[in-house]
Amino acid sequence: MKKIAFISAVAITLAMGFAGCDSKREPGKVYMPDMAYSRGYETYAERDSMIFTADPAQRGGKIYYDNNPAQGTVKRGEMFPYTLPNDSNGYKMSAAVMNPLGEMTEADMKEAGRLFNINCAICHGDKGAGNGPLSTSGKIGGVANLTLEMYTKMADGTMFHSITYGKNNMGSYASQLDRKQRWMMVKYIRSLQPKANTALASAATADTTKTKTK
Repeated sequence: MKKIAFISAVAITLAMGFAGCDSKREPGKVYMPDMAYSRGYETYAERDSMIFTADPAQRGGKIYYDNNPAQGTVKRGEMFPYTLPNDSNGYKMSAAVMNPLGEMTEADMKEAGRLFNINCAICHGDKGAGNGPLSTSGKIGGVANLTLEMYTKMADGTMFHSITYGKNNMGSYASQLDRKQRWMMVKYIRSLQPKANTALASAATADTTKTKTK
């Protein structure tokens, strides 16, 4: 009886060994797959559309995966959310918002210039004078000359608000530029403007903030 049990145990062990190593090109059999592989959808992993869905209407029939971040969260390295609404009141209130960035390094200013040339120069021109290729072609009108007094006196927060939500013919750039990049853009635009008026705009914004604080 013991001999039969021993032989059976050896046979089962050999069978499991051959079953787990049946191919040199394929991985062996997994005894506990739930311990080896995550059942949840991994970030950046390929998603099987037959199993997963991002459409709430298909929730239940398939595994629903919400692509949006959890409400109220901020991704690592991101700046604090800009909460002013996209309306006339929000535009007015934006004048009191200070640029959270301090003095930018030469490398940061160079990066801001690169982003400006990619996203803005086609309309505003590389010097911000409103003479970019689309503006001079006549296909798009009303392109702002950012070196004019009305823009040099514009508060940093208002300029950021316009880049975030769009203004007149210009659409929103919130999807192309993150919050830090948009504030960097404001800094770069200031470098293209006459220095005296830029200083006045910064002083006016600071005075507005002090008044509201009191």
